[in-house]
Amino acid sequence: MRKLVYYIASTLDGFIAGPDGSDPSGPSGFWVPSEDYLQHLIEEYPETLPGPARAALGVTAEGVHFDTVIEGRKSYEVGLAAGVTDAYPHLRHLVFSRTLTESPDPAIELVADDPVATIRELKRYGGKDIWLVGGGELAGALYGEIDRVIVKLSPLTIGTGIPLFGRTAAFAPSAWRLIDHTVLESGAAFLIYDRGPGTPQLSNK
Repeated sequence: MRKLVYYIASTLDGFIAGPDGSDPSGPSGFWVPSEDYLQHLIEEYPETLPGPARAALGVTAEGVHFDTVIEGRKSYEVGLAAGVTDAYPHLRHLVFSRTLTESPDPAIELVADDPVATIRELKRYGGKDIWLVGGGELAGALYGEIDRVIVKLSPLTIGTGIPLFGRTAAFAPSAWRLIDHTVLESGAAFLIYDRGPGTPQLSNK
């Protein structure tokens, strides 16, 4: 069965965006991705680069991990504000919203139904994994459905902002198992965790 993968950039103090929710790596963002970070994306996760970035970088490789991307309205509107109606034209693109009534782009599928039910239905079909791009509120709503978390850990802190699972996620401790990691010379790290059984054993050391 295909997995729901929360593939997301985060600061060391656990924030995926600043307090206003804007793109942290955008033109006015607080994090400028390093050259080795971009190269790792191109080599390992080419389908997660937005269409305009793929064109600018000459990336034509099809998806290695994902064929579907999902996001919440607020996350989607970050792209809209920049004039991009479909940031991932090479993937099936679903946007969860109860307020958007008409899709700004014919390729965008608006979903007003329960996110959990929708994801469970998507998982039943064949294909590559499903990429949860954000934002935190949708990730919080889908907390129990996420099978894998890939954190692109940036070497900086910001003090406050949008947490990894939003501001309204329920308290529900869950153990995760580190299955792979890559640390770049720039200090950024890619940490891959699968949901693990039970609660982790705490060491007194």
